[in-house]
Formats: sequence, C-alpha cells, structure tokens
Amino acid sequence: MTKEPLKLVIPKGSLEQATVDLFGRAGWNIRISPRSYFPSVDDDELMLARLRAQEISRYVESGTFDAGLTGRDWILENESNVKVIDDLVYSKASRNPARWVLAVDGESNYHAPEDLAGCRIATELVGFTKKFFAERAIEVDVEFSWGSTEAKVREGVVDAIVDVTETGNTLRANGLRIIHSLLTTNTQLIANHEAYADPFKREKIEQIHLLLQAALEARKMVGLKMNVSERNLDAVVRLLPSLDAPTVSGLYKSDSFAVESVISEDVVRSLIPKLLKAGARGIIEFDLNKVI
Repeated sequence: MTKEPLKLVIPKGSLEQATVDLFGRAGWNIRISPRSYFPSVDDDELMLARLRAQEISRYVESGTFDAGLTGRDWILENESNVKVIDDLVYSKASRNPARWVLAVDGESNYHAPEDLAGCRIATELVGFTKKFFAERAIEVDVEFSWGSTEAKVREGVVDAIVDVTETGNTLRANGLRIIHSLLTTNTQLIANHEAYADPFKREKIEQIHLLLQAALEARKMVGLKMNVSERNLDAVVRLLPSLDAPTVSGLYKSDSFAVESVISEDVVRSLIPKLLKAGARGIIEFDLNKVI
C-alpha cells in the first residue's frame, strides 16, 4: 500500500474561493499564494494544485493528479475517462442549476436548434456543441469564443451562442433569447481510475467526499438551543423538526429543560416566533460546520 500523498487539483478562478471555504468547513485549512499553482494545506496526506476547471479532467484522467473538482460540462467536453464520485452543489446564491443554453438575438426568427442550419455559433464548449448538432444532423459552424460571447450576436459576428447561465439575466440584458438548453452542469468530485484502485488513495478520496458533503449539508441547516419549562415541553417539542428527535436534558436544580435540535434554515424564521409562543425561552441559533 502506497503512502504517497493524494494529489488533488482544485479549480482556479470563479470557484476557487468557494472551494477553499468549503474545505475549511470540512476541516482542511488551505492557503493560496497568488503566484503559486500549489496551495498549502494542513494535511500531510494531501498535495494540492490548482488549475482552470476546463483542464482538470484531462489531467486527472492522465494520472498527473489522483483526484480533482471540476464541472460536469468540462468532463463531457474533454470526453474524459474518469471516475465521478459525486456532485457537489456549491451555490447558495442561486437555487437554479447552471445550464449551457443556445441563445439568439431576441428579435430574430430562430426558435429551435433546427432553425440554425448553416449558421455560425460561438462558444467555449466547442466539442460538446459540435456533438449536439451532429447528433441531430444539423450542419452548423461552431467556433471557439475567447470571451465577450454575449456581445457577438448583437454585433453580428455570429448567429447564436452557447453559453452558461443560472438565471438567464445576463443574456436577456444583452438582448438575447434562450431557445434551447443543451446541458445542466454541476461541480463534481472525480478520481483517476488507477488512483481509486489504490487502497490508501481510495480511503483518502472517500474521506474528502464524506466531509465535503457533510459541510454542504450543514449549509442548509442550523442548530437551535432553548430553555423550556416542564409544562411547556411537549408543546415545544411537537413544533421542532429534527434529524431524529430533539435532545432534551434537565437543567441543574430546576424543573426546566434544555432542548436542542438541528433544523432546516428555510423554516427557522417562521419557527422561532411559534417556539416563543409555545413557551421556549433563551433561544440560540448557531451555524453548523458539518452534518453527517
């Protein structure tokens, strides 16, 4: 069994800070120097690197790295033969999944992919887009976009674009209209097949998977603590949703109890007033790092 550190690559760019924050909640402190591609981490069993998400699946497939975090879109774009461990849903800012969509000028007569036969399309997701149209026997010219993709339709450079969006707001702000969704994507934890077959590296990957998912689950939950008199205990406990059942313990030299529960963050604002009316006092809400 090898004891070489697991070589893990994380995305550089827009997901970088979210990834570092997530690992922090999971128990790993990552420090990044802007001039280095190799972050430091407080775990001797890990060696970290950071690359653009577009490249990560290729380097994990080749064995340059044992595991990594990248988008499902780039795994498909690169046609990478990697083991997908799980999805990791980062975003709290939007409940909408990221989608690669086909968009055209809002005033055009294009309403479906078939309408674009013979047209020029710009995208960063070139391989996947070519495959999408080829499977439908629609002849189009797909070209790589180096940036400012939304503006190219309005400027008449191309007839349509394939771009990634969550809400579609940026596309609409640029006068574009979505006519088709090609792909829903998400961040995925992936592994090299050979590395995953190694017992030590597999155990390390599974540890990372477990704790990252626990940290993500904790972001949806909060802890509540409160004091409740004996006569109000049943009424308060009936109000409390929990993973199993609330924890109830007696207070020292008192006929009251301390009650603790873990609940969904979505319901806490409506729940607290009800708990107060039912007789709970000294309510404390606190964040959680991990829920397993």
